[in-house]
Amino acid sequence: MPIRAVLWDIDDTIFDYTGAERDGALAHFEAEGLLSAYGGSERALGLWREVMEFHYDRFLAGELTFAEQRRERARDFLGRRSMDDAEADAWFAGYRAHFDASAATAFPDVLPALNTLTPAYRHGVLSNSSVAQQEPKLRRLGLRDRFECLLCSDELGHAKPAPEAFLAACDALGLPPREVAYVGDKPDTDARGADAAGLFGVWLDRAGRTPAPPDLRRITDLGQLPGLLTADTRFGAPSPIG
Repeated sequence: MPIRAVLWDIDDTIFDYTGAERDGALAHFEAEGLLSAYGGSERALGLWREVMEFHYDRFLAGELTFAEQRRERARDFLGRRSMDDAEADAWFAGYRAHFDASAATAFPDVLPALNTLTPAYRHGVLSNSSVAQQEPKLRRLGLRDRFECLLCSDELGHAKPAPEAFLAACDALGLPPREVAYVGDKPDTDARGADAAGLFGVWLDRAGRTPAPPDLRRITDLGQLPGLLTADTRFGAPSPIG
């Protein structure tokens, strides 16, 4: 059966999370007078990224709540394990204010792709985050109304690439997995995870890595998505594009 809906990842798919994180973190560190203490911007950013990945993985594994992983990131980055929750929340809120100021626009290929795909395809969002985090983000981008549903791992209790996460999103759309595509920037978490759950997984490889893995459907720009969905290569070998 043909694809009838597209589920979207958000961060580094719809908008440049990596760039906003870098700009927001640097602005916050500078405002806090921290850059010299870490030996410069690149070392500070490297530690921030390392701390983020460690504790966010703990959140995805169910070891921490979304709020707890934020607090742990603040404590570990600052080396202040004695910070209470209120102090950690306040410090992280300062970072988020700078992050939000850097995250005001979507990637330029997002809106044209949505316009081309609508109304032929329905749209929803599945993110490894929290609704409280992602709903305001989509509204700032002016895109929330383009998606019928927004599901996040924090509320679902399952994170991608677990099949339960993808299947819950299909249930929210009222469609079987075989009629739903999933588009995301991570080859394993997004594309292979979606394929394993029975969806039509698509890897958005904005960096244009080569060679493309032969088992993945790959696009390097969302302008290539309509053609890939029309071709529907699911019943043959996945076809990288780009």
